[in-house]
Amino acid sequence: MSKPATLADHAAHGFSAGQYALYKDCLSPVAAGLLPDPAAAFDPRPFLAKLPIGKSVRTYRRGEVVFFQGAIADAVHWIDRGEVQLTVVSEDGKEAVTGIVAAGSFFGESCLAGEPLWMASATAVHATTLLRIPREAMVNLLHREPAFAEGFIAYLLSRHIRMEQDLLDQLFNSSEKRLARLLLLLANYGKQPEPLPPIENISHEILAEMIGTTRSRVTFFMNRFRKLGFIDYNGGTHVHGSLQTVLHNHFETRR
Repeated sequence: MSKPATLADHAAHGFSAGQYALYKDCLSPVAAGLLPDPAAAFDPRPFLAKLPIGKSVRTYRRGEVVFFQGAIADAVHWIDRGEVQLTVVSEDGKEAVTGIVAAGSFFGESCLAGEPLWMASATAVHATTLLRIPREAMVNLLHREPAFAEGFIAYLLSRHIRMEQDLLDQLFNSSEKRLARLLLLLANYGKQPEPLPPIENISHEILAEMIGTTRSRVTFFMNRFRKLGFIDYNGGTHVHGSLQTVLHNHFETRR
């Protein structure tokens, strides 16, 4: 029987200690499956520039909707600048934030698999510039450019693994650890040197929705992190690498 991956195993495969720390206390399949940031590993711009027609550059103000849940799914989007929040509303009106997509990332690619309607609404977190690529144009590009198709497939597989890690984090980690992990991921910890860029325009309510707890619990943990020197507020939420200690210590509170 194979043994769970260790920090030394990950170092041998080129994964940083920062990346490993985000998943160290999850189940061993999570720790064994880390991949580099897909947005950093794949630059689609040279290929997207070759699209002759169909693509369009669109700019959105903070809070402006890119597309609504239930609308026709007819294009893939690539974020050149800014961030996009994905939100789902249930039939009884319950709303949940399912993700925040950063610059350099695709979203809406499910239309390539035949999804007829958008399963979530997409909203600009702040001023955001997108490249909109109609489904037919994206399919043609994938067929015409093998190198782009290879990079795009690797990108999607990396995102799939990240979603599995998020699910295991939700199932097995406490709300305090889930919040610490989310903040580190939003701040790109382990992917660039400190000081990390601030997390802007994200409320405690949104954080609570993303980790599946209450706003009051998030506020409690955020105040605690600030008092311990793990985060500070100055033109946004500044996350320090020391926050990763929350992921593998024993002072956490109840779920």
